[in-house]
Amino acid sequence: MSYYKRIRDLREDNDLNQTQVAERLNITQQQYQLYESGKREIKLCQVIELAKLYNVSVDYIVELTNSKKKEW
Repeated sequence: MSYYKRIRDLREDNDLNQTQVAERLNITQQQYQLYESGKREIKLCQVIELAKLYNVSVDYIVELTNSKKKEW
């Protein structure tokens, strides 16, 4: 599984659409769709913002762990 799939799964698990997440990241829905499809690399600052939004660790999003729990 790629982290692109993981960000899509997190969005769907939280009942959000791409537009809602894109607004949180201050980007367009089209730009966000490119992240989920793996056609564009997501910026670290945006990964951090997604971790805050979904209340998970950055490590979880980038697949360094399968534990959603923040460990700080």
